[in-house]
Amino acid sequence: MPIVEMVKNVFVLWGANWILWLLFALSLVSVGIIVERWFFFRGKQDVLRELSSTLEESLASGDFPGALAKLEKRTSLGAMVARAGLRLAPRGVAAADKGMQSALAIERSTLENRLAYLGTLGNNAPFIGLFGTVIGVLLAFEELGRATGAGGRAGQVASNAVMGAIAEALVATAVGIGVALPAVAAYNYFQRRITRMLSDSEALTNLVLAYLSARERSTPGGGSGERALPEVPMAQYSALESKSARGVV
Repeated sequence: MPIVEMVKNVFVLWGANWILWLLFALSLVSVGIIVERWFFFRGKQDVLRELSSTLEESLASGDFPGALAKLEKRTSLGAMVARAGLRLAPRGVAAADKGMQSALAIERSTLENRLAYLGTLGNNAPFIGLFGTVIGVLLAFEELGRATGAGGRAGQVASNAVMGAIAEALVATAVGIGVALPAVAAYNYFQRRITRMLSDSEALTNLVLAYLSARERSTPGGGSGERALPEVPMAQYSALESKSARGVV
């Protein structure tokens, strides 16, 4: 038996219903991801103006441990990045900068988690629906071939089967597009939120580095290294860091 005939028989045997069930399953997974990501992003968002004002109250007076303490219970992206820099403040501006860059890279990977599924589904769901359409058209031609040799009542039944197969083919395309649209919309929405949060985090990073640089320049013998901020007790940083490690970071 030719390979084309074998494939056709498989498609005729299975029909296009399994394509619809596959699309429904993929859609349910995407809805779950959208809901989970929405709550996750909600916890990572913060009001930039309010957060920067909170930081400046302590940074302007040189109270870096106090600024770190104010960020302990915050879970937003900007707060976590700034907290990483403040923990390394006694080691100098360069160390704080590297710490914030590292924290930002780690947090960015968590922000983008599962979004690739939404983008892939949005791009490929219409093609899955089109695959179901092709199978439906194949079934329609199969029924049309049967209707050609039938007459009377049998021909009418076969014609109804042809119309049903065509309708099934169109439904597969419609479902594929319906599954793709929410996935694409959610993917674009979350990407915009990631861009905004990264921009807010960069603003807070520059704020922290600006105060650290000013503090080092005003400190006698200031510079990068362990003695960059000699008047800030390291014990306070160690205590705050141990608290953060136990459940906040």
